[in-house]
Amino acid sequence: MTDTSAVKDALRRQQIETPSWAYGNSGTRFKVFAQRGVPRTPQEKIDDAAQVHRFTGVAPSVAVHIPWDKVDDYAALAAHAEERGVRIGAVNTNVFQDDDYMLGSVTNPDPAVRRKALDHLLEAVDIMDLTGSRDLKLWFSDGTNYPGQDDIRARQDRMAEALAAVYERLGDDQRFLLEYKLFEPAFYMTDLPDWGASYAHCVRLGPKAQVVVDTGHHAPGTNIEFIVAFLLREGKLGGFDFNSRFYADDDLMVGAADPFQLFRIMHEVVRGGGYDAYTGGVATPHTPRQERGAGVAFMLDQCHNIEPKIQGQIRSVMNVQEATAKALLVDMDALRAAQESGDVLGANAVFMDAYNTDVRPLLAELREEMGLHPDPVAAYKASGYYERVAEERKDGQAAGWGA
Repeated sequence: MTDTSAVKDALRRQQIETPSWAYGNSGTRFKVFAQRGVPRTPQEKIDDAAQVHRFTGVAPSVAVHIPWDKVDDYAALAAHAEERGVRIGAVNTNVFQDDDYMLGSVTNPDPAVRRKALDHLLEAVDIMDLTGSRDLKLWFSDGTNYPGQDDIRARQDRMAEALAAVYERLGDDQRFLLEYKLFEPAFYMTDLPDWGASYAHCVRLGPKAQVVVDTGHHAPGTNIEFIVAFLLREGKLGGFDFNSRFYADDDLMVGAADPFQLFRIMHEVVRGGGYDAYTGGVATPHTPRQERGAGVAFMLDQCHNIEPKIQGQIRSVMNVQEATAKALLVDMDALRAAQESGDVLGANAVFMDAYNTDVRPLLAELREEMGLHPDPVAAYKASGYYERVAEERKDGQAAGWGA
């Protein structure tokens, strides 16, 4: 049987990073529906992120996106976050919105465009130095729309050259997380279309280059938990961008489309030692100590087009917590015994018993032990924060995609 006190101890130390862009006006390529009380500045985005941490107790960092969160003084921005009880997390780059990047950024056939893109990536490392951030998040929309449009191999050479330059610039305690995406906006060939391409580049570079898995960036039916298990085994899983998708990269709340998949993913994270490492050396109930040290970052990457933004982030954090709790409750001794004896149905039953456990009472009890309200969404709604900022932020330009 699993020790629930050890489970609660592990959950108490969980850290889930929220993204600054989730608090601004964002949506689909067709329409962005503006909401009241949306932040106007990076500082106000941090203020909203601090509310998520206030009511969940496990969201102490907020990722920033440059230039969407560009400020004159990044050290002051980090200080503002600290005053609000949170910190600056991953620094995300943007080499996909300028007109110059129509044919790609670091893989563009024009060396001047490639230089511009690389300069931006290096600037992001400078920002990491000023904010104390550990992680640089790299995602490239680079690709082609038509066969013959560009040389596929040459584009890989250009990608490798740019990544090597960024890697060389990183400090000893910094790393970059290399994302991938099956398609969009490139429809014929994407330069980093899958985990294998990102993995290959990271292996070539070394330990400070790791793969980030965005749960919305795969073809339908892809076994994401296999990817997670493989990358953990190789020490190359750097983190997650958690969201949900029904058809394509929908950026919906994590666990909304397939909570069972989220549980399966978190099981592999726990089993592979990634959860233990990121929560600061927590002794989970069944992870062999020799497998610990992966340092997997749990980050949300979502946009809220029709749902309230802060509530959407709180609900997403709670969804990750519930999936993690269930993963920690898997009776690994019973599971291994069934697996080793070839008991197919018995092993599946152990797995499903954990998934079918209602962990909400356990999490409510844990929150009360942490001095929090057992229902974070209800506590936030009762706080009056939204009504206050909706009135205070009536004037000025609301932040959104590109702002």
